Amino acid sequence: MDALDDADLDLIAALQLAPRVPLNVIADVLGSSATTVGRRLQQLQRRRLVRVISTVHWSLITSGNPYVVWIRCEPGRTEQVATALQAVPEAQSILITTGDADIHCTIYPLRGTDSRRLLSRDLPSIPGVASLHSELVLRPVRQGIDWRIGRLSTEQASALSQHGLPGTDSEPRTVPPLSTTEFDVLRLLFDDGRISAAQVARELGLSRSTAYRVIQSLLDGGAARPRVEVEPAAVGFPVTALCAVKVQPQHIPSALDALSRHPSGRFTVMVAGSSALIHHGVFRGEDDLASFVTDELGALPGVRETAMSIALGVLRRQWIDREQDVLLGERRHDILARRTAEGTG
Repeated sequence: MDALDDADLDLIAALQLAPRVPLNVIADVLGSSATTVGRRLQQLQRRRLVRVISTVHWSLITSGNPYVVWIRCEPGRTEQVATALQAVPEAQSILITTGDADIHCTIYPLRGTDSRRLLSRDLPSIPGVASLHSELVLRPVRQGIDWRIGRLSTEQASALSQHGLPGTDSEPRTVPPLSTTEFDVLRLLFDDGRISAAQVARELGLSRSTAYRVIQSLLDGGAARPRVEVEPAAVGFPVTALCAVKVQPQHIPSALDALSRHPSGRFTVMVAGSSALIHHGVFRGEDDLASFVTDELGALPGVRETAMSIALGVLRRQWIDREQDVLLGERRHDILARRTAEGTG
């Protein structure tokens, strides 16, 4: 895989801040041309290093909060189990890890999913699974959409923020039910966070004005939040650490707040389980991770114990299967097509 150069990284950083902003605006901010920026983006997408997708509000596709799941495998069968998990539509992320568990995954109970059956029978019965431990997410405070590679100057970030779109910076607690047309547009935004009104109109047989209105409604209401999906290892963050933190109950809010603001964070949640908090962080190297453990985690009041695993391989993030860990593969499951009738208003 060819290394990304500074211009590629600057483009990714800009798209993280404003994923739907016109390319000519990004070009002005980066001191380039719209033609050059467009060509670079096409190359990144063709090489499957970058995809602009949309995060869909949980309530529209799930029947409850997600679970974090730790799986121990029989000796020599970890890869077999991980491959089998890729056939599970509810598995949003799949990582092969060090530590007490061999595999970590996040499970989102899609509409129509029997969570009890999935967690107590279906997943444990996968050949090669020795044991499984799951924890319910009680309160999410940071997701992958919030992670930034942080390359741009304050002035550049400010210029892009002026073009930020509603729905990209914060997620509302609830969103209203969607019509069939809105849900169809949402499915297109899920696959392509930069899709235009003209493209939506062609795909769905709508007028361009209707397509534009529906897109804006979905963005304004927080049903869809456009984001850049890029494997951290491809942009200089090769170490993914999964930290389970035991915290005294009265200190959980302040610990959550501190970890939610840490630049490493891609998934920070309060869970119902043996640990109070789970923090997935990505780091430039082992020294950065060591500093995080001693200087950041160690300074949090109320922390009683931490357990850490390191990702040895990334098979899936955000329902996108990885190829050779750092390349973005094609999705195997159209999660939004599942139980469509149950997800529409």
